[in-house]
Amino acid sequence: MTEIKLKHANDARTNSRLEDLYRQMRRVRTFEERVGELFVRGQSAGSMLHLSIGEESAAVGVCSAMKEGDSFTTHHRGHGIFLSRGANPNLMMAEIAGKETGYCKGKGGSMHIADMGLGHLGANAIVGGGIPAVVGAGLAAKRGKTGAISVAFFGDGAMQQGILYESMNMAALWDLPVLFVCINNQYGMGTRIDQATKATNLHERAIAFGLNGISVDGLNVETVQETAQKLTDDARVGKPGFLAVSCYRFFGHARMDKSPYRSEEEEVEGRKRDPVLFARDNIIKEGVSNEFLDIIDQSISDEMDSAIDFAISSNPPPLSSMFRDVYGPNEPEPEPVQTRINRILARE
Repeated sequence: MTEIKLKHANDARTNSRLEDLYRQMRRVRTFEERVGELFVRGQSAGSMLHLSIGEESAAVGVCSAMKEGDSFTTHHRGHGIFLSRGANPNLMMAEIAGKETGYCKGKGGSMHIADMGLGHLGANAIVGGGIPAVVGAGLAAKRGKTGAISVAFFGDGAMQQGILYESMNMAALWDLPVLFVCINNQYGMGTRIDQATKATNLHERAIAFGLNGISVDGLNVETVQETAQKLTDDARVGKPGFLAVSCYRFFGHARMDKSPYRSEEEEVEGRKRDPVLFARDNIIKEGVSNEFLDIIDQSISDEMDSAIDFAISSNPPPLSSMFRDVYGPNEPEPEPVQTRINRILARE
């Protein structure tokens, strides 16, 4: 992760933690903007991209409370979460572009990025599909006495999935070092949360299973971080938890979704709840200059410009790598259909 070493004009750093959180959120925001640009330029792999713009405080606030050795799973809107856990934006962008230099050598794309080295057990395009993996990871951590926790990130749409409730029950029953994080961006595709469920206090469902359940407003990243810190500390000593972070999804479900199910007035009001701008305003109130923050923003912009350039200039994976990393290292790779056809035709 790029670190920017600068001083204020008056050298009055009153809250360096908020500056760090702001910097991380700005990196997530800018990265997602470049991902959108990659799609528009026709350079992304596949036809679906899900941006997390508006949800930066959830990713940064929770991830800043995690430690080295912790593991996690994400949903199909997980770019910002992985970046907040220390992912290299070049490798991420290359993966989203389907290039050989990506984290999964171009085979995972936007919705299936994984990296065991950073504890990323995998993103998942299935709603709620990655949640049960953290139960297994939590059980392994408990038995191995590693002190690590495992965190499941998912959207409010997964609150209607039975696998979540099975997972919460097992985590509570076995006192596992697990934290469930629901990023409630108010919409499951085109369905508003209050049209999907009567009980919108999502954390109360977790309490019923015996978990520490808390809801927070995602406008303030410091509030998210402080709450996540308490829950992760508890999880490490066998008290699993659930955190619901309320935010607003700035754009449609996917890149091509124009949000016809939301009024323009609603979107205007919703985007006023911008955690990045809220943090920036608070930093300025503490005496930090706009110019100082502009320098940070420009540096991050340059970093993400380099990431998109790296992705575009990288090569796609060769056809010969089709089955690589799919089968065990000692298993013979299947014969591609075209190769088999050519071999059969050559006999005639």
